[in-house]
Amino acid sequence: MSDYQCIAPDVKLGAGVRLSKFINLYGCEVGDNTKIGAFVEIQKNAKVGNNCKISSHTFICEGVTIEDNVFVGHGVTFINDTYPRAITPNGELQTEQDWNVEPTLVKHGASIGSGATILANITIGENALIGAGSIVTRDVPANTIVAGYPARPLRSLNDATKLVR
Repeated sequence: MSDYQCIAPDVKLGAGVRLSKFINLYGCEVGDNTKIGAFVEIQKNAKVGNNCKISSHTFICEGVTIEDNVFVGHGVTFINDTYPRAITPNGELQTEQDWNVEPTLVKHGASIGSGATILANITIGENALIGAGSIVTRDVPANTIVAGYPARPLRSLNDATKLVR
């Protein structure tokens, strides 16, 4: 590994994975033939499938599962806590025991535009498209284009634009 990559020994990398410099991976899984851009962090218990492209400056936190053939644009942020707090009710700094990870699922063939933020407890359906800069606050149905703040459905994809599985 390069001097400019921080990859913990517990990371599971599939065959043919391409890693840029200036990345931070720990406790995660990355599938075969996936490309990880520069300045990406993937935390423990996150999973990225096969044939994905994770563009630069993206943050994939614990609890995120990205299935196969997914595109994630530049500067995408995933969130895993609906009500984040720094301290406990007693005023002590929180530890992992003080909160529960809230999952996010990005299904096969979805695409997430640059600068999008994906809140916790969200499922993005197969082949869905998330517009750049969107804030996704609700589940996104399969084969649907959403955009905006909050992200709203713009239209469904027709059969000609669906990705082949």
